[in-house]
Amino acid sequence: MTAPTPHPSTEGRTPYPVGLLLAGRRVVVVGGGQVAQRRLPALIASGAEVHLISPATTPAVQAMADAGEVTWHARPYQDGDLAGAWYALVATDDQAVNEAVSAEAERARVFCSRSDDAAAATAWTPASGRDAGATVAVLTGDPRHSAALRDAIVDGLRDGSLAARQYRTRGAGVALVGGGPGDPDLITVRGRRLLADADVVVTDRLAPRELLAELPEHVEVIDASKIPYGRFMAQEAINRTLIEHAKAGRFVVRLKGGDPYVFGRGGEELLACAEEGIPVTVVPGISSSISVPAAAGVPVTHRGLTHEFTVISGHVGPDDERSLTNWEAAAKMSGTLVLLMAVDKIGAIAARLIEYGRPADTPVAVVQEGTTAAQRRVDATLGTVGEVVAAEGVKPPAVIVIGDVVNVLAAAFRP
Repeated sequence: MTAPTPHPSTEGRTPYPVGLLLAGRRVVVVGGGQVAQRRLPALIASGAEVHLISPATTPAVQAMADAGEVTWHARPYQDGDLAGAWYALVATDDQAVNEAVSAEAERARVFCSRSDDAAAATAWTPASGRDAGATVAVLTGDPRHSAALRDAIVDGLRDGSLAARQYRTRGAGVALVGGGPGDPDLITVRGRRLLADADVVVTDRLAPRELLAELPEHVEVIDASKIPYGRFMAQEAINRTLIEHAKAGRFVVRLKGGDPYVFGRGGEELLACAEEGIPVTVVPGISSSISVPAAAGVPVTHRGLTHEFTVISGHVGPDDERSLTNWEAAAKMSGTLVLLMAVDKIGAIAARLIEYGRPADTPVAVVQEGTTAAQRRVDATLGTVGEVVAAEGVKPPAVIVIGDVVNVLAAAFRP
């Protein structure tokens, strides 16, 4: 915790920082407005027995009461409401009520935080945040300054720019981390944090490459790229690599593009590690099947237009005996079709969909290198998409969207 120069209203009052263990202990919150709405989640998470006193509340606060997370006394504050309390928080817009609660708290020796007047309080609520089990709490006397410092510290911890590796307790094991669709900023906070802790990173060509530049020099990076019809690392070899490094006591991050379980073979890797008794953490990623269309102005669903979307692998064509897709059923659905890994098969796929009844004039958008600086969108119809993709020289990776949603935002979207 830090305590820089106090706000003028609290000049000369240096707080003593302490963490309150409130689990099972009575806490009284007076007021059910926006301030209470912000403060209640942390009190609930602490395990406190929270009693809320207010004639009315915001819908979000009422939802907490309806869920049994707090006990709501739907009435004004009365003297004696702090009996048995360990901590009180005053959050009303009525100064007389706030002063009355503070006075009772003073008599009962209950520490009391006031949202309206920090100088009249006996406790300050810090700007706080959590990361990986650690709580960061900042007290300055100025809420805005405290929040800015809190954000800087928590953001640094989450993105790995502020780290203390020598104190981490991460043991040997494997994390299957979805890196998102390509833009390095679209990896999840947890994914970036685990990446910062890695001893070994096993990556593929669709994972955000910029993230690798942030790794410390000691981290071993293993290329497990699977380039279509080119050099590749067999899945069995990838599994062995994960297992061998984990058994050698290292923390291994398997960094994938998109999500590990959306055509990413994450399930196969988890099973292989589980058979060897290796602990595995799975971190979902933002799938390109949804995010890439969104980045190109295409919502995969839209109210009044479609009630479903289907994600299909185009890795094998409709005439391939290995195909597990029911193309006839897909053609007859009225919703959106999203095709991954289908660039070189789109002509055959489109022909099959038309054969089974999908209209040839159905709009199609092909988005190459979605969410990256190289992103481009090519539009066509189901009847022309094969020719258009060839003529435009579209290359993988690309996401293909088929359906009326393709043009629904055309008038409003500006890339």
